[in-house]
Amino acid sequence: MTEFQIQIAGYVVNVRAMFESTKEFCRDYLCTGTPDFSVEITPEDLVFEQEKSARENELEGKSVQRHADPYLETTAVQRQVVEGLFERDCLLFHGSVVAVDGAGYLFTAKSGTGKSTHTRLWRTLLGDRAVMVDDDKPILRLTDGGVTVYGTPWNGKHRIGENINVPLKAICILERGAENTIRPAAAQEVLPMLVQQSNRPRRANMMGKYLELIDGLAKNVAFYRLACNMDPEAAQVAYAAMSGREEEP
Repeated sequence: MTEFQIQIAGYVVNVRAMFESTKEFCRDYLCTGTPDFSVEITPEDLVFEQEKSARENELEGKSVQRHADPYLETTAVQRQVVEGLFERDCLLFHGSVVAVDGAGYLFTAKSGTGKSTHTRLWRTLLGDRAVMVDDDKPILRLTDGGVTVYGTPWNGKHRIGENINVPLKAICILERGAENTIRPAAAQEVLPMLVQQSNRPRRANMMGKYLELIDGLAKNVAFYRLACNMDPEAAQVAYAAMSGREEEP
C-alpha cells in the first residue's frame, strides 16, 4: 500500500493505492496540503475495471484484453477521483486540448478520427504559442466565471500534456472531410456529442446534477464543427475561425 496526494482541477486528493507505480504515474500532479477528499483502491476495484474493459471490448467486437493490475489501478484511481470532482462541479471530457495565447481549444470526436493528429498540426503551425493541456482526458471545471480546462495524469497513451489550466474558449467536433471547412454550431446541435464524450455519474440520483453541468458547459463555451483532411491547412482554417483571427498566424 502507498499513500500520496495529487492536485487535480485545483483540488487536493489523498490517494491510497496498492502499487507504487501509481504514484509514479501521477508524478507531475503530486502535492502536499489538506485533502479536499480521499480515494482508496481495493482488489475489488481492479476486478471491476477489468470486467468493464471486457464488456466494452465485446460490445465493440474486439477480443477481450487482460490488463495488468497496475494499469487497472490507474483507471480505478481515475474513476474515483472523477467521481469526487463531479460533486465539485467538474466533468471529465474525452478530447485533445491545446492552449494558445492563454486560451484552451478542445477537439473531440469518435475514436480514431484524428483528434491528436489535429492538435499536433496546431503545435506545428503555432510553435511555442501552442501548449498541450491534455491529449485524452482533461477535466472541465465550471464556475460562475465560466469553464476552465485542466490537464490530468490521464493524458493518453503517449502521455502528452501539462499540469496547467486555462479558460476554455471553444469545443470543436472533428470529422474527416475531403476539404477543410469549419462552421459554428448551436449548443442543441452538439448536445448528443457532449453527453457521449463526458463522463456520466454511476449513481442515477446524480443525473440531475450532470445535466446541469452539461447545460452550463453549453452556455459558456463556443462550439464548432470541423471537417478536415489532416493537411496542415486544417490547422490554419480551424485556428482562424476558433480564435477569431482571420489572418494567418
